[in-house]
Amino acid sequence: MAAGTAIRSFAAPATLPEGIAFDGHSLWLYTVTGGDLYQLDPVSGQVIRSFSGPGGDPRGLAWDGAHLWMARPGSDLLSQLDPVSTAVVRSIAAPNTNVFGLAFDGRSLWAADRVANVIYQVDPTTRAAIRSFASPVSDPRSLATDGRRLWVGNFGASTIYQVDTVTGRLIGSFAGPTTGVSGLTFDGRTLWFVSEGGATLYQLAVS
Repeated sequence: MAAGTAIRSFAAPATLPEGIAFDGHSLWLYTVTGGDLYQLDPVSGQVIRSFSGPGGDPRGLAWDGAHLWMARPGSDLLSQLDPVSTAVVRSIAAPNTNVFGLAFDGRSLWAADRVANVIYQVDPTTRAAIRSFASPVSDPRSLATDGRRLWVGNFGASTIYQVDTVTGRLIGSFAGPTTGVSGLTFDGRTLWFVSEGGATLYQLAVS
């Protein structure tokens, strides 16, 4: 199946979805409308639970194996959330303002600044930015990783770019199902793509 082919899709539970993560069993989705965080069944799209977001203009989401991370550009923070209560466990300073995209590779957080067009690797323990490189596209609002490569969404188009995590080199690209990609996450086999304008979640083949 060609990269970018839609396997399934379903409507988001609210409009303006801006971040998505996968915890091994469920999808987590944040929507600007209502400011709510949703836990979703990845097969049916049904809402399992929903909570009020923590504030600070939340956007990107990532899963570190035990907790959710959320980019909060309104507060210039990256916050770790308890997945049961969604209470903020701790927060660290974002590497720059306007971080929207967020991903976790097993050791590091990856953060995309949509205005500076820079992608940062961040140590969540020391809170230090390890390194950075230019985004392959302007206005990057979504990131996902499998540990070897990053997928970076082009908000103004449907293209998803693949970047080497070591060199920052562009590996390739493919077309997604629609424009306005505002969230990406990798589930170990496929890529989940969120369209802000269409308020739709898509499961995509990546190879």
